[in-house]
Amino acid sequence: MAVPLVYNVRSVRQRWVSSVVAVLGIAGTVGVFVAMLAMARGFRATMVSSGAPENAIVRRAGADSEMVSSVPIDAVRVIESAAGVRREDGRPMVSAEVVVVAAFPLAATGTDANVQVRGVSARALEVRRGVRVVEGRFLEPGLAELVVGRNAARTYVGLELGSVVRFGGGDWKVVGVFDAGSSAFDSEVWCDATVLSEVYKRPTNVFQSVTARLTSPAELTRFKDELTSDPRLSVQVDRETDYYDKQSRMLTNLIRTLGFLVAAIMAIGAVFGALNTMYSAVAERSREIATLRAMGFSGGVVIVSFVVEALLISLVGGLLGCLVVLPLNGFTTGTINWQTFSHLAFAFKVTPDLLLAGVAFALLMGLVGGVPPAVRAARLPVAVALREL
Repeated sequence: MAVPLVYNVRSVRQRWVSSVVAVLGIAGTVGVFVAMLAMARGFRATMVSSGAPENAIVRRAGADSEMVSSVPIDAVRVIESAAGVRREDGRPMVSAEVVVVAAFPLAATGTDANVQVRGVSARALEVRRGVRVVEGRFLEPGLAELVVGRNAARTYVGLELGSVVRFGGGDWKVVGVFDAGSSAFDSEVWCDATVLSEVYKRPTNVFQSVTARLTSPAELTRFKDELTSDPRLSVQVDRETDYYDKQSRMLTNLIRTLGFLVAAIMAIGAVFGALNTMYSAVAERSREIATLRAMGFSGGVVIVSFVVEALLISLVGGLLGCLVVLPLNGFTTGTINWQTFSHLAFAFKVTPDLLLAGVAFALLMGLVGGVPPAVRAARLPVAVALREL
């Protein structure tokens, strides 16, 4: 025989003040927990979406990012002739690129932020099919022209279409805005690789990475084996999606760790709130509990009843916390990518599995806060409580 659920609902309603306090504590904890995970999920999604499974990125052996890599022009020629590289009109779909960091003022604060400037080849758009020019045109090789990512255009001052920007000791004209499908490229500024090297007084025959479009994703192994076994080269080859996944791990893990730490601290407070609420319920309802026991309800049933009550409170708190955090989905913010030390805009990504995790976390807090008072309720001496009726 089980205690009717309506009994627990009415009990929560009668003690609505303490119940609301417990609900709000759990809701706040769940909101922070889900928001931090959504931030990490959004950052990772932005980075990983920058790559394509049929693209391979080639860097100097041992270089964990483009910023510390170098690939000479002779190596680029070998890469262009490698097996598995897609060709159109007889030309290899390969883009040798240079990456630097330049300071641009943020539109929101006016303070400078590091922006990744990528020197690309004329075939950059063909290699990266997910990038398309939405305003103006693509840059002309050999000219000091810029095309800027959609996020970069609205995040930084002076990158409007048609404007002239000065950085690296040169003047550059913004001739286009591109959409990279909310990937990391949307926060970048692109220009001609040779011109960028000349402006920054770098050798024009040395690049930092080479991105090759393969005939199919399955060609990566053959392409990689050929390049890494070539005695003329000292390179490492990654699938582009894998490369950007690795680039996202450091900050993603940091955000998750901080999220779990903050949520754990807040959860302690929320659990104490639930404990206080349920212990108060036990103290106030000792006669009711004794009556239930006298009517034949076992101690186990009483424990289950009080745990259900605690779970009901935590469920409401969990759902409220998830509801509060939902508007963050798609909200764009920015942070420093520690792998490149450049500013990166990304959007929070609140997904169904994160919401389910938030509700599960709330129920766990309710369980931890509900079991001790429930056990105490089951151990109340029936005879003593009944004498007080």
